[in-house]
Amino acid sequence: MAGLALDGSNPDVSLLYDINGLAKSAPTWFDRVMEFVGEYGIMLGMVLVVLWCWWSVRRRGTADDSVTAVAGIVWAPLAAGIALLINIPIRGFVERPRPFKDHQGLDVLVAGKTDFSFVSDHATMAMALAVGLFVANRKFGLAAIGLALLEGFCRVYMGVHYPTDVVGGFALGTAIALLLAPLAMMLLTPLVAAVSRSDRFGRLVRSRRPVPVAAAGSRAGAFGIPEPRPGTGGDGEKDLAA
Repeated sequence: MAGLALDGSNPDVSLLYDINGLAKSAPTWFDRVMEFVGEYGIMLGMVLVVLWCWWSVRRRGTADDSVTAVAGIVWAPLAAGIALLINIPIRGFVERPRPFKDHQGLDVLVAGKTDFSFVSDHATMAMALAVGLFVANRKFGLAAIGLALLEGFCRVYMGVHYPTDVVGGFALGTAIALLLAPLAMMLLTPLVAAVSRSDRFGRLVRSRRPVPVAAAGSRAGAFGIPEPRPGTGGDGEKDLAA
């Protein structure tokens, strides 16, 4: 299984040349931007999306919602790490060379790639992180999925992966994030709930949302603070005067 696409008549190779051909006609500065974005920038952006999601659910959700959402957010990077580990034996089994080793005329933006091509590590991690975040919060998860798709495009644009490498990475990352999510949430939710009750680390999870007035009144009664009774206040002064 040394190669899944070795001739130019293969649609996988044709699409590779079509997308990578954009790099040849693009200005040099744009290729440098795409090189940074595809290699580091999008992954950094996804980390920022995860942090933004954590900050948002921590401040705006109720206590129970925050625990569930933070557990999902914790699962997202764990899913990416697990998917990456599972990809290691897959690459060794398939042993697909990088496309620039079998095909001439590609504009390779990143030199020094000597490992196997299938499946793409970047695409796998990006999609696993995005789908894991989608489990926690749909809005931020959709934004992360958009970044993951852009990551896949960049890897082909840079000439370091076939399109099927990227699709395989998307499939692997999605499968890991979704199939293991029930077990992960079952294990992580009690742990996050315990952290939320901690005086030292509770702010990492607990919502800082102000308590509603009605709830504050009910708590006041619960703590033994007497509530005003009908007939007191201004009318009480009249009764005393009489």
